[in-house]
Formats: sequence, structure tokens, C-alpha cells
Amino acid sequence: MCSKKLSNLFAAFASTKTSKNPKLVPPSPEFVPPKKSLDPIHFTNSSPPSSGSETAEKPAGVVSKQVLSRLKPAASRISKSSLAPAVDSAFGISKAISSILSGDNDMSHPSSSKESADGMLLKNILDVPWFSSMSQINTTQWKKEVSRERKQKYIFKNTESRRFVELMKKCADKLGTKSTVEFFGRLGREMGVREYNALIGLCISKARNCSNEEDSMVHIKKAYGLFASMREKGLQIEEQSYGPLLMYMIDMKLTQEFQMFSEFFKDENPESSSRIGYYEMLLWIRVGNEDKIRELFDSVGVADTQDSYKFAEGYLLAFCKSDRKEELLRLLEVVNIWKVSSPKYIKSVFQSLGRLQLEALTEKIILQLKTAGFGEEDISFYIYEYTTCVPNLAVEDVVSKFINLHQKLGIIPSIASYEKVIMHCCNSCKIYAALDIVDHICKSGLDVPIQCFHPILHACEQYGELDMVRPVYSMMQQHNLTPKGDSFESMISLFVKMKDFEGAYNLLAYAKGMNEMPTTSMYNIIMAGYFREQNNYGALMVLKQMEDADIKPDSKTFSYLIANCKCEEDIVKYRDEMRHTGIEFTKYVYMALINAYAKFGNFEMAKQVVLDKEIPVKYINEIKSVLVSALSSNGQVNDALCVSDEIKQAGSNLEPKAVISLIEHIRAEGELDRLLQLLGELKDSNSWFDGCSRVILYCIQYNLSSTAIELLKQLKEKDKSSTYIVIDQIFSQIWETTPTNVKIGVELLQAVKEELELHPSRTSLDFLLSTCVKAKDSQLAWFVWAEYEAAGLSYNVLTFVRMYQALLASRELEAANEMLKQIPKEDPHVRCLIQSCKMAYCY
Repeated sequence: MCSKKLSNLFAAFASTKTSKNPKLVPPSPEFVPPKKSLDPIHFTNSSPPSSGSETAEKPAGVVSKQVLSRLKPAASRISKSSLAPAVDSAFGISKAISSILSGDNDMSHPSSSKESADGMLLKNILDVPWFSSMSQINTTQWKKEVSRERKQKYIFKNTESRRFVELMKKCADKLGTKSTVEFFGRLGREMGVREYNALIGLCISKARNCSNEEDSMVHIKKAYGLFASMREKGLQIEEQSYGPLLMYMIDMKLTQEFQMFSEFFKDENPESSSRIGYYEMLLWIRVGNEDKIRELFDSVGVADTQDSYKFAEGYLLAFCKSDRKEELLRLLEVVNIWKVSSPKYIKSVFQSLGRLQLEALTEKIILQLKTAGFGEEDISFYIYEYTTCVPNLAVEDVVSKFINLHQKLGIIPSIASYEKVIMHCCNSCKIYAALDIVDHICKSGLDVPIQCFHPILHACEQYGELDMVRPVYSMMQQHNLTPKGDSFESMISLFVKMKDFEGAYNLLAYAKGMNEMPTTSMYNIIMAGYFREQNNYGALMVLKQMEDADIKPDSKTFSYLIANCKCEEDIVKYRDEMRHTGIEFTKYVYMALINAYAKFGNFEMAKQVVLDKEIPVKYINEIKSVLVSALSSNGQVNDALCVSDEIKQAGSNLEPKAVISLIEHIRAEGELDRLLQLLGELKDSNSWFDGCSRVILYCIQYNLSSTAIELLKQLKEKDKSSTYIVIDQIFSQIWETTPTNVKIGVELLQAVKEELELHPSRTSLDFLLSTCVKAKDSQLAWFVWAEYEAAGLSYNVLTFVRMYQALLASRELEAANEMLKQIPKEDPHVRCLIQSCKMAYCY
């Protein structure tokens, strides 16, 4: 069915095949604002604002929500039957977009006057240049404008395309690909290959997410429409455009659709035939059609022509990707490896040889490459690819094989391939092996670049192997290696995290001895370490050492100092010092000021910080979110909620940390709806999990068991294993709560088993049994006791002691004595616990 529909689609486009020139785009109708708006998009645009309009004061290059919110209804109303003349269309678009841009996207700026707005409307927005004209006021100003213009053009070239692609993807997600192409065409922003590729990728992504073939074909048809549009505009359809679509069809085993599309691509770009042959071979391998595989393989014969050789290369790559050993070996007899056109193909060959463990053939090919004049650096790289792809090989064995193969074949390993082996060791948490390689390089007489230590230092921090910094430092000293700024900072950070401040200072001394001047960042790391240890004296000593070394503090230095002030006077002192020395107030400084004032209870000053007009617009939401966290964590929940509401009214979202802080500190009864609303604002999974667990604990505090169970179900759907952690926390809170409510604990235990279909952990049952002790409820204690066996958990000594304790507390002395007989008493600590129970409940 889908194939038939797709065939009709191809037939429909066949009539336009000969047209290579771009078609004239019809004008669009007037824009109508929708009920809902989309997310704001920011992009570089230096069009000069009109004088006298207050909207000209808004940051350049900001497209408001209202701009995008009006795209969808506009696009949906486009129809050929209602086309206006081109001039009217241009003016209509200008009027609509000008109206949007001068709208109320910034709540803090009033609307401009009618006269000013009318002036803006008369300017055709399609004629506005991407870059503003240079001012001719005077020579100095002119030079500044020229410099600014050059810089702006450089930034534009490097960022405009990426931002434009993101803008188009968002529009396509809301409007559809066809409407998006038409809309931007009307704006005079013609799409290039990169933009088309982004939209095609979006179609493929949506197709992959469809649950059935019928729905996925809708998006594939849209992708075909984009290819047809590329053809009409004369754009070449290369592999980066058609490759992802063909791979999707291979993954989904869509053989008929693949054949139709591949014929279309070959027809549009005959030079791509051999490359499409690679995808075709992958398809038949994927569906297991051995006859087709054999047919394609036989078609290349001895690869005696240039075309057949290109096809043979593609088939070779397909066999490498799928590790088809028999075909790979036969094709390697036909294809001369040193004539393969792309180094990526050769790389795939060696990777496949490694996975197939064909070492003898690998050595033979390496010698062929060496004879053909390949550089030793390239050959060394191929040896690395081979050795790291050999299956079930320990890291130490990979290193050994890498070195031995080089020695056996007379190849000198390159520094680049050594660095890759070091990275391989670090990714496998084999830091000692990586250090051994560095030592081997040094002893080989090669110049060791300091970059070799970067992955090692990163692995030390990533895997918590902080003490490995000492042998790294020792090796640097042994071989007279001079680390640079980043390496020094990483090493100092590792020493500080180990609380080895002496080692950190030794590194600073070593830097001076190697003529490497310590930087402000290095001292900042040490200062931050002292503050973490609540050692203000040590931190201030670092500041004094910076002054003695004539190293100027920066904004990060002051952010640490302000955040750890002992009195408000110090806040003012550091703030004034920053202004006096001209140090920039970064967002971290503003955050430190807010937290510092809130810590001393001066909440009004904390609120005043966010009103500073020097705060960049892009940071204001993040800084306001810090204010919400600071207020809520210091008991000012109502004020925090007010600031949160202001952020939302301005069309922004609260930062996840601020949302978590609100959830954590809203403890009053009757706030469940607000907590659930806040929970809904958390989009990333980690933040949502954290917030959800806190809301569940709130539900337990106020006996809202039904809501707690529903949230637990949602948790289980997202992360089953982590749900056990939250359940343990729930039973821990039930045990801590006064007065004790053991019944809600039993109710939750039943829900965990029956509704969540989970087995309670030992930790949960231990807390619940301890709760029975506090409640002096032996009946429920026996119920929990039986749950251990039902969950497949054996009784240990502490379980016996807790049950004995519960029976004593309930005055069931006879049953307690029977339980006492089952408790092993060899351990003196156990005997001490038993005696403590008797003292507490029997005397």
C-alpha cells in the first residue's frame, strides 16, 4: 500500500523533472496571530533600528515569541487561489513582520507610538540588509564602524548558518516542511543544501519515531518533496543529503522504496551511482538476500575499469561494515588496497580485520601499504584501528599488540597513534597503562607533547582516581616536561580535591621553576578548595599570595570571596573594589551577591541585585532563578514564589535547580497542587526524578498515599531501579516521623507489591519493622516479619533483634523469649544490643 502511494508520488513529480531553475514563489496572505505562541529564537541580525521608536532599544537580533507564533496560521492560509500581486505581498509581509517585531515581546518596554510604528511599517523588511550601513559622522567613528562591521561579518559567517538551521527546524516542527520552505522563500532567505539537509533529517527522525509504516511514509513523502525542491532550485543532491534516508530504509528493510529512491538519486546525480551501490549492498545484507549479494559481487568482476573499481570499493566498505568474511577476503584479492580512494575505507578494512581476527592478512596488507609508499604515520594509525577492534582483548594486551606489530613490521609508531592508545586506556579506566605508554614514549626518545597527559588527568577526575595525579606529576619531573596552563590547572584541582594543599602549592613552585607563570585561575582553584573546607583563613591567605606575586584577581576570585563573606560590610567592600578596578561583573558575581545577601537575611538587597541594568539580558533569567533558590532556602518561600511567577509572566522558564529548591522548601499543608505544577515544569529526566521523589516525601508527610503511589508509578516507568531508592527514602521518613504512622507504611508496602509489582528491599522492611517498634505494634511487626520471607530475604541477626525489640515493646514477653532463643549470641555487640533492649523495655 505504502509503496503504491510512493510510486504515485514519484509519478507526480516526474513532470517537473526537467525544470532546474528556481520557481517564482507566490506572495503570502496577511498574517493572523494565533492563540498560542512558540519558543523565542535568537539569531544574528544587525539591521539598524528606526530612530525615535522605543522598540529600537531592544537587543538586536532577537526574534520574539510572537514572531514564530504567527508563522503557523500564516502558512496554513497560503493558497494559490488567494494570491495577491507581488508588490502587495511584499508590503503585507513587511507590515506583518514589522508589527510582530514592534510588539510586546519584552514586557519591560512600552509599545512605540502610532506614528513611529507606521514609519516602521512603510519600510519593506525584505529589503533590510543583513548588516547595518557604516556611519559617516567622522573618521574615528567610521574606523570603529568598519572594524565592527568586519567582526560582525566574521561572526555571521560562523554562526548564522547554524542558527538559521535551528530556526528552520523549529519552524518545520510546527508548520511542516513545505510551509517552512515557502515562508522563508518569501522572506528572501533562500535555503541552501545545509538547510535542506536539516529538514530532511527532521523528516527521517519523525519517521523513525512512528509506530507503523503508514505513518512513517507520510514523513518520507515530505522528505521526497524536499528533494524535489532541491532539484527545482538547481541544488546538487549529494550523499550527505540522500545517505540518511537510504540508511533509514535499510534499517526498516524497505526494499521497494529503496529502489525507487535510489533510481531517483542516480538520475539526478549520475556520479553518485557507485556510492549508492554501497547502500544497495548494505540493504541486501540487511534483508539477507544472498542472490542479490552474489549478483552485485559478480558484477564488479576483476574491477578492470574505473567505474567497476568504484563499485568494488563501495561493496568492500559494505562487507567491512557487516563483517562478511568470505566476501571481504575475495574482494581484497580484486581491489588493490593502496589504490582505495578514501582513507576512511582503508580504516574500515582494518577495523573489520581486527573484529575478524585476521592478523596474518593484516600484516600482509600493512607491508603492501609500506611498499606502495604510504607514510608511517598513516600506517601506524591503521595498526591502532586493527588492534583496538580485536574482540575480547584486555587493554594491556591491546597496548602490547600495538607495540609488537610496529616492531615486527619495522614501523615507527607516530605520536598521534600513541595518543589514541592513551585515550583508549583512559576510556577503559586503565590509567596506569596510559602512564606506562607515556613512559615508553619518553624512553623511545620521541618528543612527548604535553597533550598526552590531558586524557590521563581527565580520567583521574572522571573515575575518582585522584591520587594518580602524584605519579603523573612525578613522571613530568622525571622527564623534564613542562605542563601548560590547562594541565597545571587540572593537576592543581586534583591535589585540592584530595585536600593536599601542600601538593598544590608545590605545583605552583614547579611552574615558576619551569618559567611557567602561575595564573589567576590556578590560585582560584586553591582558594575555592579552602572555602569548601570552611577554611576562610587559608582562602584569604591565597588572596594575599596573589597580591605578593602581582597576580590580579578576576571576577571568579571575587565571586568566591563574596559568596563566603563573614559580614555584609565585606560584601560592600569587594563590590566596591570590583567597580574601582574595572573587573567585569559576571553572572557568577551576581549570583554570589544574591546568595551572600540572602545568607545574612538582607532579602531586599538580594532582590535589588537582579534590578541592575548592567546584567546582560541573556543571563537575567538564570540570575532570577538563583534569587528564587536563595529566598526559598532561607525561609522566604512566598517571596520566592512571587519572583517565580514574574519569571513565568515574562515568558521564561524557571531553572531546574530553582524549581527543586521550591519543591524542597514548600512544606506547608495544602500545597500539593502547586508542587505538582512545579514538578510539571521539570523537563530533563534527572531533575524530574529529583523533584518527584521530594513531592512523594511531601505526600507521605501529609498522608496523601494515593498521590504518592501514582507518582511512584510514573517513576517506575522512567527508571525502575532508581525507584527502589525513593521507596527506601519513603520508609525512612515514615520511621522518622512523629507521631508514628505505621499504617500508611503498611499501606504503601501493599501498593509496592500489588500496584507497582516490585519486591520491597531489605532496607525498606528494616525501616518499617523499626517503625513497628516505635509504635509498639506487635501485630503489624509480625506482618512485616512475614514479608521478609515473601520477598526472598533471609533473616539476619539485626532482623531477629528488631523483632525481639518489637515484641518487648508490645509486652509480649513469652513470644520475645522465644525470639531471643533464635538470636546468635557469639558477637559481643549483639549481646550488648540484647541487654540494651531489656534495659529499655523490661525494667
